[in-house]
Amino acid sequence: MLRQLTPSLFVAPQIDADVVAQAAAMGVSLIVNNRPEGESADQTSGDTIEAAARAAGLDYVAIPVSHSGFAPWQLDALDEALAKNGEGKALCYCRSGTRSTLLWALARARAGDSPHVLAEQAAAAGYDLSPIREMMHALASQKG
Repeated sequence: MLRQLTPSLFVAPQIDADVVAQAAAMGVSLIVNNRPEGESADQTSGDTIEAAARAAGLDYVAIPVSHSGFAPWQLDALDEALAKNGEGKALCYCRSGTRSTLLWALARARAGDSPHVLAEQAAAAGYDLSPIREMMHALASQKG
């Protein structure tokens, strides 16, 4: 269920308390919820995941991403959460893991990472960055 994008970042579809425990056992120290609350009737609430994370000694942050797209504040919030986590491992999740992956890729492109390398990393984890290819290149060119 957990897919590894980098040595310190995992993404996943909707998680539950059991996955929080699994992530903690893998050395994850931060859970990032990219799913808007109430998006679907069958999703585990953010409050439930946060409680499980805190009980396991993990940090938790919610950065909801709707299907309407990405905003600079979301990239800023992800950058801030990952920076605060330092060298620790993080797990980002949404309904399928796609929005979490896209958000990560946009943040990394904005930081100057190669969109081509980001696309390879995402593909290795089973995700396709083609919906944001132009955005990644625009962000990367602003950095350079």
